Amino acid sequence: MEIKNLKSEYLESNIFVCKNGNSCVVVDAGVEPKLVKQAVGNLKVMAVLLTHGHYDHAMHALDYAKMFDCKIYASGFAKDELLDPAKNYGESFKLNSFEDFVFLRNNGKIELGDFEIQYLSTPGHCKSSLCFLLNNHLFAGDTLFDNGIGRTDLYGSSKEEMISSLEKLDAFEFEICHSGHGEDSEFARQKRNIKAFIRFLKR
Repeated sequence: MEIKNLKSEYLESNIFVCKNGNSCVVVDAGVEPKLVKQAVGNLKVMAVLLTHGHYDHAMHALDYAKMFDCKIYASGFAKDELLDPAKNYGESFKLNSFEDFVFLRNNGKIELGDFEIQYLSTPGHCKSSLCFLLNNHLFAGDTLFDNGIGRTDLYGSSKEEMISSLEKLDAFEFEICHSGHGEDSEFARQKRNIKAFIRFLKR
């Protein structure tokens, strides 16, 4: 699997174009559509995967769905955030149409063409936080960073839920973690970070 990383103008959030054969999936939707179209090229886009409902990760989700004629996969909790700028932190950003969305609950798998995608519900930063596993690559949104975790002082945040999500990820195996902001990190580094932040949050 080939992965291209593009950075958004909104808080420098990351989006990822993940190529497998002649198709791809796009993780998050904060980058200007024309730049994503250039990165996708002639590939068939199978889906847009939203790691959570904050504006810097979801701003162009409907644009991508229309441009690539694909569905948007997101947590069922994302709708509440995407309807309200006060909850997605986007000032005037809100979505009024959800016909292109497929809402996910709990944990599970999605099979789309050559892609088998595992998803984990990881609330803590917000209710809608999801992590996606593709070919042993973990796309963690704002749950995990290279040397940190997502804030737990926002709408829908929960320190207790973050602890539970980190404990779930501590028992999970992956090769590389791709975060919603900042740089990628390797499994061994994340395992140390996860354990450290569980201890920190339990103080």
